[in-house]
Amino acid sequence: MAKRDYYELLGVAKGASEAEIKSAYRKQAKQHHPDLHPGDKQAEEKFREINEAYDVLQDPQKRARYDQFGHDGVNGQPGMGGFDFNGFGGFDSIFDMFGFGGGGRVNRNGPERGADLRYDMQITFEEAVFGVRREFKFQRSEQCDVCSGSGAKPGSKVETCKTCGGTGQVRQTSNSLFGQVVNMRACSACSGTGKIIVDKCGKCSGTGRVRASRTATINIPAGVDDGQALTLTGQGEQGKRGGPAGDLVVVLSVRPHKLFKREGYHLYCEIPLSFAQAALGGDIEIPTLEGPIIHNIPEGTQNDTEFRFRGHGVQQLRGSGKGDLYVRVHVDIPKKLTDKQKEYLREFENSLTGKEYEGRKSFFERMKDLFTVKE
Repeated sequence: MAKRDYYELLGVAKGASEAEIKSAYRKQAKQHHPDLHPGDKQAEEKFREINEAYDVLQDPQKRARYDQFGHDGVNGQPGMGGFDFNGFGGFDSIFDMFGFGGGGRVNRNGPERGADLRYDMQITFEEAVFGVRREFKFQRSEQCDVCSGSGAKPGSKVETCKTCGGTGQVRQTSNSLFGQVVNMRACSACSGTGKIIVDKCGKCSGTGRVRASRTATINIPAGVDDGQALTLTGQGEQGKRGGPAGDLVVVLSVRPHKLFKREGYHLYCEIPLSFAQAALGGDIEIPTLEGPIIHNIPEGTQNDTEFRFRGHGVQQLRGSGKGDLYVRVHVDIPKKLTDKQKEYLREFENSLTGKEYEGRKSFFERMKDLFTVKE
């Protein structure tokens, strides 16, 4: 079968620079490395072709012969026979190949950062608006205070793992059609710790970790909203082998208010007006989160009229200003009237000329224009 063009295999142009070739190779090799496709012969063959192409194009002399004579110009040259991935660039696995874990082999016995924890906290609408200081209890994993995190019974012996020699890693070599593939894996005998515990600690059962209940205090700033998260640095799971602790992430759930609705930093509410209040106008009481205020509404206020009260909304989380309060009035029409009240309303209605209703006047004028026959 004819070989594919080396530039095409790496996905670069013929005039690509050395840096571009190297970058393209690393990308392709990472994608098709046998570690990521165990047992996949097509991936192994693709990986072999990529390495073959890179072996030629990264060498100025081989690349010059290839550019001039094609594949015939590099046949039989060193490095073109089969690839031994055990010795390819000094990489033992895909993790070593791309520098995962700080370059070189992964140090499983080094310091390890503790995991982050999540705590769901429910607060009231007012607490979210004005802020609050809350104390709460949570559980986290900590180092066992009996064995100091070793997992061994105090005074007992901890042996070096004979399987891995205390490294926590074992080398696995497999043969393929194109050479040997060497991978580093965590030692199953010691779970990657490099040590064998003979007598386990009675408190932590050899894990070196225990669950503990802790108390934390958090200052919730004014203006937070539902679903927002606050981070308490270093309050999460304790690190291993001297590593830093994780964080405690507090996710807020705000209970709805019976009267107000919130959109961003603005508040919205509806208040009922009697027919007389809407018609005559006057002072009415407006509810706010700070307490009621008096507002004079004009006579003839219509249903669904909205009033805006600046600065009576929610404190901005990262600013000095506040949102606004929007109040929509709802004219409440009485459903049950006495005979005397009905009589008063009929007298009132008969006393009107029709000009008092702006909406009705406009409607009847439009209707008149609609049905008037034009000559």
